[in-house]
Amino acid sequence: MSRKRIEHLYAVTPEVSDSDWLYERAGAVLAGGARVIQYRSKSGDLRLRREQAHRLLELCRARAALLIVNDDVALAREMGADGVHLGRTDMSPATARAVLGDAALIGVSCYDSLALAQIAQEAGADYVAFGSFFRSSVKPDAVRAPVELLRAARAALDLPIVAIGGITAENGRALIEAGADALAVMSALFQVPDSLAAARAFAALFDARERSMRVACSP
Repeated sequence: MSRKRIEHLYAVTPEVSDSDWLYERAGAVLAGGARVIQYRSKSGDLRLRREQAHRLLELCRARAALLIVNDDVALAREMGADGVHLGRTDMSPATARAVLGDAALIGVSCYDSLALAQIAQEAGADYVAFGSFFRSSVKPDAVRAPVELLRAARAALDLPIVAIGGITAENGRALIEAGADALAVMSALFQVPDSLAAARAFAALFDARERSMRVACSP
């Protein structure tokens, strides 16, 4: 079975117990152009995580967007999510594939390492994520990845590349130009007064790239 491709604006949810707030913001982000939402929650409250994840899945289905679950392969399988995103200490892509099936999207965090990304590709990952490219309020101590890594990854890999970490509509353009297929964003989408306008600003970056590509390919 063919799998969908990760690209464009990739929204990552903040961890909040106010589910109504989360749904409202996620709906605005999707309306503004996000094509992927990653549900990221480290809460020990399984009931809350199930409730939030299922509601986010409904929002994504209504917008023909993808829902990826961070870390929790069992929850992704239970709810029928589009895939899972794995970190350094999570199970391998091959094990996640065995649990979720061939149609699932498996993403892997590779931080600042092209070698990790190549290993992930060989293990069957559907996309890799690099970062943090800029200082992140979510993970202030995260390893910093250079923009040049995206260019090297673009030349070496045959799968979508996601950039993450402190990304805004102002600094995101350079990452797209360097080879990122998607920008993974949390704070600049959810921790702002107007999530709809913020998502539209990011979507405009990708629209500009697509226009440039069409011009470049025209006879």
